[in-house]
Amino acid sequence: MVLEVCVDSYTSLMTAIKAGADRIELCSALNMGGLTPSYGFMQQAKDVSGVEIYVMIRPRSGDFLYDDGEYETMKKDVEKVKKEGFHGIVIGFLKADGRLDLERLEEMVKLADPLKVVLHRAFDDANQPEKEIPKLIEMGIQRILTSGQRKTATEGVEYIQSIEKEFGKEITIMPGAGVSAENIETLYKKTGCTHYHMSGKTEVGSRMEYRECIQRSQTPPQEFMLQRADYEKIRAAKKQLIELEKEGIN
Repeated sequence: MVLEVCVDSYTSLMTAIKAGADRIELCSALNMGGLTPSYGFMQQAKDVSGVEIYVMIRPRSGDFLYDDGEYETMKKDVEKVKKEGFHGIVIGFLKADGRLDLERLEEMVKLADPLKVVLHRAFDDANQPEKEIPKLIEMGIQRILTSGQRKTATEGVEYIQSIEKEFGKEITIMPGAGVSAENIETLYKKTGCTHYHMSGKTEVGSRMEYRECIQRSQTPPQEFMLQRADYEKIRAAKKQLIELEKEGIN
């Protein structure tokens, strides 16, 4: 049983590892769904040992239909991640009609080699992506992160169950979005999936004492709230997976 945690700061990275994360998805701007992390953050993460780290390759927020310039940016980012020696990348591409862009996905798999490649939740925005899973397997995609084409994995559990049943022996289906210690057991018992993705984030107040700028309407109040990985949330989810694994063994 594997718990993957997505993080967008060094503080959250270290919290997730201490809480028992088995694998890390390295991002920036999780409040925008996760973007490519900065070079500095990647350099810090590269020195962390004992956990697999996959790097998000996403140059902007919004949809997953990228123009040629954005695509070139992504290729350069992949080359950098490959050079730095991370374990893999996390990507996703769609065509205007909603189909997965298999050509670009395959090109990225080849460019990233020998790094492993994960298809992120662009899968959930796609039109009937389950029809393309055999092609994803053939090109070498290692995992699909999905909420079952719904807002959360619990809402999309039946869809996740269906693709895990059909394809789970050939590619890892990883539920994500709203995953927590409170629902992992239900997700596991309904889907049989053994890899789970979460942020486990919580809001913490800024340490800034000077806040008169709010009164002058120069800074929105939400900028004094930060999102960080929560040790207790991640640890509780990991404990649930450990218990489920023990039950499976017994």
